[in-house]
Amino acid sequence: MFSIGDFAQYGRVSARMLRHYDAIGLLRPARTDPVSGYRYYEAAQLARLNRIIALKDLGFSLQQVGAILAEEVSVPELRGMLRLRRAELEASLAAAGARLAQVEARLRTIESEGRMSADDVVVKHTGSVLLAELSGIAASYGPEDIGPVIQPLYGELCRRLETAGVTPAGPGLAYYEDAPETPETRTPAADSPEARTPAAKTAEEHGPTWAREAIVVHAGIVITEEALAKAGATANGTPGRPGTTSVTPTPTGLGFDVVTLPALDCAATVVHRGPMSRILPTVQNLAHWIDANGYRSAGYARELYLECPPDQEKWVTEIQEPVVRA
Repeated sequence: MFSIGDFAQYGRVSARMLRHYDAIGLLRPARTDPVSGYRYYEAAQLARLNRIIALKDLGFSLQQVGAILAEEVSVPELRGMLRLRRAELEASLAAAGARLAQVEARLRTIESEGRMSADDVVVKHTGSVLLAELSGIAASYGPEDIGPVIQPLYGELCRRLETAGVTPAGPGLAYYEDAPETPETRTPAADSPEARTPAAKTAEEHGPTWAREAIVVHAGIVITEEALAKAGATANGTPGRPGTTSVTPTPTGLGFDVVTLPALDCAATVVHRGPMSRILPTVQNLAHWIDANGYRSAGYARELYLECPPDQEKWVTEIQEPVVRA
């Protein structure tokens, strides 16, 4: 048998905690000396102690732990509960990491305000391109909402292109538009009753400063008409003629859409280096340049992914903001 001190050491708990478990009947000592009152435990009791600690870590109260143990939780059941809790903690950690990244991006934005040189921005005409694409809805235009949507889209698009035998002819190009207004995507007016609800106020006070309006995310990759025709795709009812002059994507029957993205007559462009989660300083400095040079934005910026190696720190992306003279 082990003294309470030794048993606490093996169980990585305090002797005070073991006394408390004894007092509430959760883990009784194997023997208590009738004269000295010293508690003694057996090695076999470590199994019950491990279950108690594991269930506590899952968020159960000690009263709930006692009730669960009374039903004799099996090892597989307990393993499943712990795995679920681990997944929840990992998700919380990932969310906290994403929030930290956004805080750091805001700090970089503040630190770099006004530092963009005129040489960093190039005003130019962009040509039209034929894209294979998949699309999705993001809760807002903020990078914390765009990233979780666009990254899986590109992974799936690459898989479907490979399956269809369509070889990309150029880099990825993403573009955005406002989502159609629905009860799920509509943002309440500032003076509406909905906007004055506690939930709306919480979102306003604690959410990102980006507009909280749903955005359609188009994840595209440059392809050729020849490659599409070779894959036997039909768009607009005509084999081998996938392009249109509009920005309405056309199904191909291959699991992705195609669209001819029109040229931008005048775009203020700048190169962003590093992950897209840190794009905020770049786009805000571009906004300063646009305002200072007599332009105004004419729509959402496009993102041309020039280099996308596995290490996102080495990513090179050209931001293409459509502009007109103010």
